[in-house]
Amino acid sequence: MLAVSGRPPQEHGRWAFEMKWDGIRAIARCRDGGCRFYSRNNRDLSGAFPELTAVLEDLGERGELFLDGEIVAPDPATGAPSFGRLQRRMHVISPGAELLRGVPTQYFAFDLLAVRGASIMELPYTERRERLAQLALDRPLARTPPYYSDVDPGTLMDVAREHALEGVVAKRLDSAYYPGRRSPLWIKTPLRRTTEVVVAGWLPGSGRFSATFGSLALGAYDADDQLVHVGNVGTGWTMHGRRSLQARLDELARPDTPFDIPPPRALAAVAHWVEPVLVADIEYREATSEGLRHPSWRGLRPDKAPHEAKWE
Repeated sequence: MLAVSGRPPQEHGRWAFEMKWDGIRAIARCRDGGCRFYSRNNRDLSGAFPELTAVLEDLGERGELFLDGEIVAPDPATGAPSFGRLQRRMHVISPGAELLRGVPTQYFAFDLLAVRGASIMELPYTERRERLAQLALDRPLARTPPYYSDVDPGTLMDVAREHALEGVVAKRLDSAYYPGRRSPLWIKTPLRRTTEVVVAGWLPGSGRFSATFGSLALGAYDADDQLVHVGNVGTGWTMHGRRSLQARLDELARPDTPFDIPPPRALAAVAHWVEPVLVADIEYREATSEGLRHPSWRGLRPDKAPHEAKWE
């Protein structure tokens, strides 16, 4: 179940508020003494996070159980989830001991979807959270974060800002769980503007970037499901990150533009096109009819499918 963007609702007594975690959404399926994690596009994440599968493997001993939550990588200085740090784990199928020690992860379970193989998604949010609380999930690498129904949402936004968190999510207390739907029963209010985009091509770099790209051409799918150009991004990488991404771009090269609507001529004249399969997370200042203003690269999103990158 997905949230719509908007301001926190002010109707007291009807909404629960949770912090918004800067990680990757993951469903945990636990059964027969084992546990596996799956992304929104049904990609098996278990190999990349073996410490999390191990810490939850006992949950399914009494029958199949499904959790919904977020995999995060805490910043060692602040304790706040860091998407940048998580990037170092997301693309490693079988991490070694050094990476596991250097970039530890945690699983924040915020919903319970099935118990002993039976769905409880039709139950209200409060009842699902009560069932989740009964699991007593309070472990070093996995826990259930709290929710608040009697605190002013403005205060929670201030707390999120103070602790460098991503924002707040409001959920109707009586809401069922609708898998695959983006519902107004859940409302997310991020503190910074981010969006998913599709990498459509790259522009040559110059100077110290002459061996790699200078910027990337970004796309997203409009209301007619056509891939349109939404801007270019040229900041947010280390040199190692640029070289690594350039290798992937070279593998995905194609002779013609992947855009369904022709991009600006100035871009088309110099761009090197790639297959539109890489989804990236972008932070930006403003979205206009001309595209994203002042975008900055945050990382690739292997947990997202290209057609999830929407341009409204």
